[in-house]
Amino acid sequence: MLIYEIPGRDNIQIENIVFDYNGTIAVDGKLVIGVKELINKLAEYAKIYILTADTYGTVEKECMGINGKVLTFPKENAGRSKKDIVKDLGGHMTACLGNGFNDVLMFEESALSIAIIEREGTSGKLLSKADIVARSALEGLEILLNKNMIKATLRN
Repeated sequence: MLIYEIPGRDNIQIENIVFDYNGTIAVDGKLVIGVKELINKLAEYAKIYILTADTYGTVEKECMGINGKVLTFPKENAGRSKKDIVKDLGGHMTACLGNGFNDVLMFEESALSIAIIEREGTSGKLLSKADIVARSALEGLEILLNKNMIKATLRN
């Protein structure tokens, strides 16, 4: 479990970390270099879930060796599917990372949300729902691994 102590706010306890795949930790269906290693570090502290409609058909191959589960869902109603998965995991103890409009509902359901800006860009609507905005997948993962970064960004 990851516990983030935030001055002036309640602590955040994370047991699950949910990643959108395409646009967040992968670009054009390929995992961003260095992401696998950082996700596996996070897997020492929390359960890892990678959510995707698998638009490019590459997720199983690209995520081989990641200590987590890949969950796929239909391309239609992706936002609702992601929200339901986070809710079932326990949104109050789940961190989410995403980049798209279809990540808005899961961000609203989660205890901690990080919007990722990779080469595909990020939905403007999602930015208003994010607790933290990171300039890349690698930075987003490094933020999760560094309790002082979370504290500095979210303190009251």
